[in-house]
Amino acid sequence: MDQPDGLPSGRVLRDLDDLRQTAAAIRHELARCIHGQQDVIDTLLTALFADGHALLVGVPGLAKTLIVRSLAQALGLSFSRVQFTPDLMPSDITGTDILQEDEHGHRRLEFVRGPVFANLVLADEINRAPPKTQSALLEAMQEHRVTVAGTSYALPEPFLVLATQNPIEQEGTYPLPEAQLDRFMVFVRVSYPSESEELAIARSATAGRATGVSPVPGAGDIPRLQQAVGQVPVAEHLYRYAVRLVRASRPEAAAAEWVRRAVAWGAGPRALQHLILAAKARSALTGSHLVRLEDIRAVAPAVLEHRLILTFQAESEGLSGRALALRLLDEVPADA
Repeated sequence: MDQPDGLPSGRVLRDLDDLRQTAAAIRHELARCIHGQQDVIDTLLTALFADGHALLVGVPGLAKTLIVRSLAQALGLSFSRVQFTPDLMPSDITGTDILQEDEHGHRRLEFVRGPVFANLVLADEINRAPPKTQSALLEAMQEHRVTVAGTSYALPEPFLVLATQNPIEQEGTYPLPEAQLDRFMVFVRVSYPSESEELAIARSATAGRATGVSPVPGAGDIPRLQQAVGQVPVAEHLYRYAVRLVRASRPEAAAAEWVRRAVAWGAGPRALQHLILAAKARSALTGSHLVRLEDIRAVAPAVLEHRLILTFQAESEGLSGRALALRLLDEVPADA
């Protein structure tokens, strides 16, 4: 079995240890105000340290906004929330040039920054805005900058977009285009809490006492920890497994019959990149200094689910992207 090329240096190992301790402290802080949703928090931490964006889908009232806001507080990062509505304009997100007049009567255009200029941006109910406004985020998500009137402005680092969608109310919404979905590293399903967790929510939320989240020491140096994640080694056979997994999702002539029947468009090269990066981040979060097969398999559903465009036949049969991603994991061999 192929070994990874080069083990991390001592500095990288220290950074990875810092990452794991920082993540544990963040989880501890979030547990003060959030009951349950550990899988959601772990997936968001994976996206954060892998320098990727996340799309959260769940019905109202499942603490999606609270999780994101609390995460920003624990990290000590700037946070902004944009409530997407059908009348939202691109300039409402990116900012715009405004004509200003100084004390001498001289007029000049001054750029007023929009809410996208924050470390963590919550795009709430992103599918309620028309595609023109949704696309205003594309450059920001990919390039970490925005261009207004021909001038580019760099966004603060780290920069993370966490978007939410309501899966039950579709009236007056605009489905996200595939190009925008592909910019999200992970798709996070936010489910109902367990009975014990809901009991804890009932007790704490109705007690009249607000529980604050304190910044975690050292959490502000996220770019350094993100760079350390990029140095986590991956063995050649795991690279090849990730490639086989992504390519198996495409309805090509060599694909399985059920893939050609159920999938209209499969995952692309960006999915492969995100799969490797998310596996590296999970490896670091779980205390490993190299990527394991279990890391790739653990993050694959969240990375692939929103990138599998289903056929009409698959949708009529009630299939989902997650179900297809799990079937790929069952059928694609790890040792071919």
